[in-house]
Amino acid sequence: MDFDRKKFESVFSKKVKAGRRRTYFFDVRKTRGEDYYLTITESTKRFERDGYERHKLFLYKEDFNRFVAGLEETVNHIKQNLLPEYDYDEYTRRHEEYEARKAEEEKAQAKGIEIDPEPQPMPEESTEPEETVVVEEEPILEEVPVSSNEEDSSEEDTPDDLDDEDLKW
Repeated sequence: MDFDRKKFESVFSKKVKAGRRRTYFFDVRKTRGEDYYLTITESTKRFERDGYERHKLFLYKEDFNRFVAGLEETVNHIKQNLLPEYDYDEYTRRHEEYEARKAEEEKAQAKGIEIDPEPQPMPEESTEPEETVVVEEEPILEEVPVSSNEEDSSEEDTPDDLDDEDLKW
């Protein structure tokens, strides 16, 4: 076995998907002296070219406690002081729903059943009998002037630093 290859093998690895384009990898690696360190890798899919852009952070055991304390303090500052009204569990719920739907689709596919990828909620059934009322009226036709100067108000404003891909799972 090649020493360089063994040197970079992970003894533990955790993958965290963060949207469609970004993934984080937490890898525990072993040193020559039988010690361990952590690499944190951010991998982002490139749109303009094939492949991925990667950024690595190496974290050693003597820095674990200070790193975790600093990270917690920083995240808590954002959550409590800068964006206290934000629902930080929203993306966790959406990811769990996505994973459950994906597992359901895989089970159905294994059984040869096709399912709707975006299931619509079922209407609630009423226990009361339905009444049918028929009203016949003449349609009212009215001319409505159309201005070509109007702006399309169907587009929502989104922050400049977010794109649609960052908001989807």
